[in-house]
Amino acid sequence: MLDLASSNGQVQQDHGLDDSPLAIRGLTVSYGQKPAVFSVDMTVEPGKMTAIIGPNGAGKSTMLKAALGIVPPVSGQIQVFGKPLDAQRARIAYVPQRASVDWDFPTRVIDVVLMGLYRELGLLGRLRGHHKAAAMDCLERVGMGDFATRQIGQLSGGQQQRVFLARALAQGADLYLLDEPFAGVDAATEKAIISVLKALREAGKTVVVVHHDLATVTDYFDNVFLINTNKVAEGTVAEAFTAETLQAAYGGRLATAQVDQLALALG
Repeated sequence: MLDLASSNGQVQQDHGLDDSPLAIRGLTVSYGQKPAVFSVDMTVEPGKMTAIIGPNGAGKSTMLKAALGIVPPVSGQIQVFGKPLDAQRARIAYVPQRASVDWDFPTRVIDVVLMGLYRELGLLGRLRGHHKAAAMDCLERVGMGDFATRQIGQLSGGQQQRVFLARALAQGADLYLLDEPFAGVDAATEKAIISVLKALREAGKTVVVVHHDLATVTDYFDNVFLINTNKVAEGTVAEAFTAETLQAAYGGRLATAQVDQLALALG
């Protein structure tokens, strides 16, 4: 059901915390005196792919990081599958923005993917053949099996992004949170990533993506969440991804190129 926010940031309907894959209520995050996210509610539908969209500086990545406990909220409640975040971390996989990763760290591609198995291995766990086989399978799923022994810093940006997706796959999570996974990647990488994400959805997993390309929203996602510090709208793509809601989210910042993307996406 379409959920529109009023102009003061309060949602018109309140679902309450539930057992959805991710439920956020009253989330406020501030950097200094200015809130980056203000009194935001969000309910993620299970087994769907949801895009978080909005203009630059709208709080998209901040909301995702706050939901993961990476940045501290001023206020709000977060539950994952009906329980507090700390009780459900094993069910979450996170792919950060590529720009936030130190790619000069000397490690091989296969070792990055094996990091996704750390909960199974523990700090002192011994790697066994089936662990390496599982990591290789994840690399094959993203088309990077031939690069297993390369240094991560030797890869292109798109290849690095695929490796981090493989690490997320290795976690065997139920909820996948990705921050701008298509930013700065080539067309082949984007195609490979969206294919993997759709396969996760078909397997009953839940996928949430911070996304910027308006032209691909209708092709890639089931649901959308629009934000510009406050929540603007939430619902299925057909209900919530409209000219009206996008104008409310972007306002005067809906640049000519974005208007063209919107016209293409909405037919």
